[in-house]
Amino acid sequence: MTKNTHLQLDMTTILADFPALDQEVHPGKRLVFLDSAASSQKPRQVIDAMSAYLRHDHANVHRGIHTLSERATAAYEGARDKIRDFIHARSRREIIYTRNATEAINLVAATWGRANLGPGDVVVLSEMEHHSNLVPWQMLAEQVGCTLHYIPVTDTGELDLDTYAAFLRDEPVKLVSVMHVSNVLGTVNPVADMIRQAHEAGALFLIDGAQSVPHLAVDVQALDVDFLAFSGHKMAGPTGIGVLYGKRELLDAMPPYMGGGEMIKRVTLDGSTWNDLPHKFEAGTPAIAEAVGLGAAVDYLGALGMSNILAHEQVVVNYALDRLSEVPGLTLYGPSPDKRNGVATFTLQDMHAHDVAQLLDVEGVAVRAGHHCAMPLHQRLGVAATARASFYVYNTTADVDVLVDAIFAARKTFGFGG
Repeated sequence: MTKNTHLQLDMTTILADFPALDQEVHPGKRLVFLDSAASSQKPRQVIDAMSAYLRHDHANVHRGIHTLSERATAAYEGARDKIRDFIHARSRREIIYTRNATEAINLVAATWGRANLGPGDVVVLSEMEHHSNLVPWQMLAEQVGCTLHYIPVTDTGELDLDTYAAFLRDEPVKLVSVMHVSNVLGTVNPVADMIRQAHEAGALFLIDGAQSVPHLAVDVQALDVDFLAFSGHKMAGPTGIGVLYGKRELLDAMPPYMGGGEMIKRVTLDGSTWNDLPHKFEAGTPAIAEAVGLGAAVDYLGALGMSNILAHEQVVVNYALDRLSEVPGLTLYGPSPDKRNGVATFTLQDMHAHDVAQLLDVEGVAVRAGHHCAMPLHQRLGVAATARASFYVYNTTADVDVLVDAIFAARKTFGFGG
């Protein structure tokens, strides 16, 4: 494959960086990986950084005075500094390591939520949220008696911002928690304007950035967002590591999430006092190798340039939307191309999404099928399940052509013609 001349990315080099892509998953069928919204592939730079740490530098962090512990601590905290710079946080103390975006949201619900919400208070969510940004708040509402309101999704796959404004005007909203980019529709929500409106109404704002931080530049200071949650494994990093960003004054005021080692400053039999940020929220031995891997992923994405990644993905997904529209009986979901990111979700005639995914796999194409942890959104769409092709920096228009050919083959298998 030759260099992509209309974008600032060398696809030959990028494809060589991802060893998992260099394989056949069935005889004669090269892997076309279109499931990055679930979990992205990892470049060799991430794999090598984790391997080097495990081979040469592994020790527990913070506690040891010996050389390996100092190396491990430097790598672990160095990754935190890289993440701080990547999302433009003010301080490394605002970067809390979690297992994933799910844990980050749960942390806010369990600490800030329990301390600040009660009967009569309102949390605003949306109908398009991932279960990770629904269930924690539903659990909290049962515990403290707060009320949940949901921003409707329009027929074009966007948030009903008039209803959102009405919630802020008419209800005692304490927090808005909304995904930046929909994992089903690809909708890029206008979070900057939504944050401004929330703050004017006296509410805090949490962004679920699981689908945005890997794909576009996110500046927490420019957005003035209060909390941001994201996962490493969707941004070319390993599983088991995620991040909660929070404004320092909010994190300082929040109680710990878990108790144990590391998160304490002093322990006696009569009680304990808490450690400084960020360690107050990081009880126990952390995921050190995973943090090292996430730091390497941030280096990798930063070197490519987030604006270049976004531009590349827009070319690929726009081409995909055009090609998929050629398939008889295929229904696409989501907004117009100018309002979405690199996701193409669809149903195909009377075929179940799981059957579609299985037949595409026979052709070497990996897509997701099901409700994508967004059952309320699928109820709103009027379908039980969809198939989802999601694109990342290592995908090309040639991958789209393979996808479309595989869909035509699936139609033929079900007797719908070629």
